[in-house]
Amino acid sequence: MATVSGAAVVLVLALAVPAAQAAEEQPLWEVGAGIAALSFPAYRGSDQTTNFLMPIPYFTYHGKILKADRHGLRGQLFGSDRLELTVSAALSPPATSDEIAARAGMPDLAATFEIGPELDVTLWRSENRARSVKLLLPLRAAYTLERSPRSIGWVAHPKLNLDVTDVPGLPGWKFGLLAGPLFGDQRQHAYFYSVEPQYATATRPAYAAQSGYAGMQVLASASKRFRKTWIGAFVRYDNLAGARFEDSPLVRSQNYLAGGVAVSWIFGESSTRVRADE
Repeated sequence: MATVSGAAVVLVLALAVPAAQAAEEQPLWEVGAGIAALSFPAYRGSDQTTNFLMPIPYFTYHGKILKADRHGLRGQLFGSDRLELTVSAALSPPATSDEIAARAGMPDLAATFEIGPELDVTLWRSENRARSVKLLLPLRAAYTLERSPRSIGWVAHPKLNLDVTDVPGLPGWKFGLLAGPLFGDQRQHAYFYSVEPQYATATRPAYAAQSGYAGMQVLASASKRFRKTWIGAFVRYDNLAGARFEDSPLVRSQNYLAGGVAVSWIFGESSTRVRADE
């Protein structure tokens, strides 16, 4: 899945923007740059780990319609005190099959791009807005990023999101916990987990992936903004037990951890201040 199998880029972008202070004035925009160290499987279900050390952008924008913050880059179509409808997008990096034993001799996995609506529902929020529980409901169409892009189906990832920004004894730290199931249609699962007959071997039989449940994902994160520096870290647990493609010969591991740390330096900001309220 685009935001899952190649989650490195998506999660770097999530790390490279700050957890905004609740309901306070902030610069309209900020820019900076940093570096991130990440460790991920080559794709969900792979038994091979890919390590990244890469530069990352730091960018926040708190416009009335366009927003870029720790929830990613999105366009707000509708918003109220408890309900928000946005258009969101995501990217994932490519994976070279020559470097993945399970996919040896198969076509490479191209980088992918996703876009679609997301409905965010605030289920609970403390009076000072420092703690909240939200239900996030994204639905995205996925496409390959190559010379001739093609559609590779749909991805849904309903999840509960807990944000805490007032932990006693840890001023300025932001903590988040996100958990939920993943679902994909047949084209999405086929892109990552099907084995066409011409690529079958004695140890990799032909396989046709089906649509449906794609496992569970839990992600915990922490971040802190200093005057001109931002640091963040996350750890993610994936479980593929019961996934519709669980018996694919390309699934070599049903449980794994992924994680990363990042640091960014902010070198520019807008003189215009706006009220930023997540």
